[in-house]
Amino acid sequence: MVRQPSINAQHRAPLSTERIIEAALRIVDGQGLGRLTMRRLGDALEVEAMAIYHHLPRGKEQLLDGLVAHVAAAPAGEPPPGRWQDALRGWARDYRERLMAHAGVLPLIVTRRNPAALTATVASLREVMRRGGVAEDTAAVAAHTLLGYVIGHTALEVRGTAEDGADRVVDWDARFTAGLDLVIAGVR
Repeated sequence: MVRQPSINAQHRAPLSTERIIEAALRIVDGQGLGRLTMRRLGDALEVEAMAIYHHLPRGKEQLLDGLVAHVAAAPAGEPPPGRWQDALRGWARDYRERLMAHAGVLPLIVTRRNPAALTATVASLREVMRRGGVAEDTAAVAAHTLLGYVIGHTALEVRGTAEDGADRVVDWDARFTAGLDLVIAGVR
């Protein structure tokens, strides 16, 4: 069946990769990753699913890579002035918040092989430390460690895992802050 263009078609923004990724993110955030199909995405965009392939020739694989790149991107802007440790704390809190807001994409970030998605993020962390006087080799290791900590902690938090085996309510904010302080204190 051929879908007739809707009245809204003349008033909507042209289809673009960014618009496709944003619509896919809304589906994942609202319904979960398992509900993301090219047909559902086409419906959300008010286009035939095949129109998406003009922007994402590799189809769903490219769409999933795009979701990872979009959510895993470094927070925009320059770090605030001040101590580099405080800048890293702020970055980590903001990044955790971003991952929590898009928790449906988190499994892709953890399991999908898309190293380019995190390259700019790691580079921005290294730069904050380098500006603070941390040696390049140490900054490279610390950036990777900090990123792994934030992603890993958030993944456990989203699952609601009490990884210490305790039968008590976990204060995720306190646990995150305590672990973050340990990671940052280890950077010399």
